[in-house]
Amino acid sequence: MSFLDNLIGHFPEVRGPQQKKLPFKEKLKWTLITLVLFFVLGLVPLFGLGENALQQFEFLSIILGASFGSIISLGIGPLVTSSIVLQLLVGTGMVKFDTATPEGRKKFQGVQKLLSVFFIIFEAAVYVLMGGLAPSSQLAGTPAFFELELVLIFQLILGGLLIMFMDEVVSKWGFGSGISLFIAAGVAQQIFIRAFNFLPSPTNPEIASGAIPALFQSLAVGDLTTAGLQLAAVIATLAVFAVCVFGQAMKVEIPLSFGRVRGYGIRWPLNFFYTSNIPVILVAALLANIQLFGRLLESWGYPLFGTFSGNAPISGLVYWINPPDLVQNIIKGSFSLSQLGQAAAYIILMMAGAVVFSIFWVQTANMDARSQAKQILNSGLQIPGFRRDERVLEHILKRYIWPLTIVGGASIGLLAAVADLSGALSQGTGILLAVMIVYKLYEEIAKQHMMDMHPAMKKFME
Repeated sequence: MSFLDNLIGHFPEVRGPQQKKLPFKEKLKWTLITLVLFFVLGLVPLFGLGENALQQFEFLSIILGASFGSIISLGIGPLVTSSIVLQLLVGTGMVKFDTATPEGRKKFQGVQKLLSVFFIIFEAAVYVLMGGLAPSSQLAGTPAFFELELVLIFQLILGGLLIMFMDEVVSKWGFGSGISLFIAAGVAQQIFIRAFNFLPSPTNPEIASGAIPALFQSLAVGDLTTAGLQLAAVIATLAVFAVCVFGQAMKVEIPLSFGRVRGYGIRWPLNFFYTSNIPVILVAALLANIQLFGRLLESWGYPLFGTFSGNAPISGLVYWINPPDLVQNIIKGSFSLSQLGQAAAYIILMMAGAVVFSIFWVQTANMDARSQAKQILNSGLQIPGFRRDERVLEHILKRYIWPLTIVGGASIGLLAAVADLSGALSQGTGILLAVMIVYKLYEEIAKQHMMDMHPAMKKFME
C-alpha cells in the first residue's frame, strides 16, 4: 500500500450508517443538530482577536458560509477550494481516479479531504499573518503578539476542521450536503434580517434597516428615492426566486421501458440545470477568495489583484469581478458606462466559469453519458425501439447530456450574474443558491421519504 493510501486509510472520518436507508426522522434530527451547531459556532468569538479587517466583507461571508471574527471564519472556503483544485487536476488529466468503482471514489474523497485540511491550515495562516484577523496592533512587536497569532491560527484550524466534519455528518446522516446547508442557512438569515429588521439604520437613524419597514416609513415621509430603492430590492428578490424555481422545473424526459415487462415504462428526467448549483458555488467561492486575498495583499503593500477604496474595489482584477448594483445606481442617477462594462465583464466571467466547472463536475461525479447508460441498464431499463446495448444508449444520451451541461451551465451562470446586478436583499448569487438548494432538498425528501414522514408533514410536502 502506498503512503497516500495508508494516510487516507488512517485519516479520521465520520462513520456512515449501517442501514441502507435512514428514516426521515433520523435524517431530520442530524440535519437540525448540525444546523444549530453551525449557528452557535458563528457566535463564538475568536480569543485574542483585536482587528477584524474582514468584517467589512459581509457579502462574501454568505457565499463562504462563514462568520468573520468567529471560530468558523474560514467557513466552507477551504472545502470548496480543495474541490476546485482537484477538479482542475482531474479535468486536465494530471491526476486520474476511477470514480466508477467504490475504491476509486473512496480514494478521490480521501484526497479531497487531505486537500481540505491543507487549505484549512493555509488559509488560517494567511488570514492571521496578513492582518485579516489579527491581535491588537498595540501589542505589535511583542512576544505576546506572536503568541496570540498562533492562538488565532489554532482556533481557525479547529473551526475549519469542525466545518469539514459537520459537512461529512450531513452528507452521510442528513439531507444533501453540509456545504449547501450552510450557504442556504446564511442566505436565509440575511434575507430575513434585511427584509424585516425594525432597528434604525446606521446611515439614516430615522428609517429602519429592514427593506419592508423602511419602505412604509419612507412613503410616509415622502422620500420617494429611498422608497424606490427598497421596493426595487424586494421586487428583485422575488424575481430571482421566481425565475430560479421556473428554471429548476425545466427538464428533458427520456422515455424508457422495462425490457422484460412489456407495456410498462418510465421517464428518465434530465434537468435543464444538469449540474444543479455546484458550478455557481465553485465560481462564487473562487471569486470571493480572490477578493479576500486581494484585500489582504493590498494591506501588505502588494496590490497584485487590485486596490480598494473603503469596501469597494476600484482597480485591477478585483474591480472586474465585483458586480455593480445597476438598479440602485439607476434609481440614484449615478449610472455610468464604466459600470455597464464592469457588469458585462462580470456576466461573461460567471458564464464561462459555470460552463467550465459544469464540464469538470460531469466528469468527476459520474454524470456523463457512459455512467448514466450503465445506471439505466443496471436498473433493467432500455429505450423503446433500440437494442439493449450500452454503446447505443450512451450515444443517445450524449445528444442530451453535453448540450444540457454547457447550455445549463451558461444559463445558471447568467442567472447568477444578473441576480447579483439586480440589488436584491442578499447577494443575488446567494439567493440563487439558496433557492436551488431548498428546491433540490424538497425533491430529495419528496422522492425518498414521502411514505415515512408525519401525516402533517406529508400533506405539506404534497
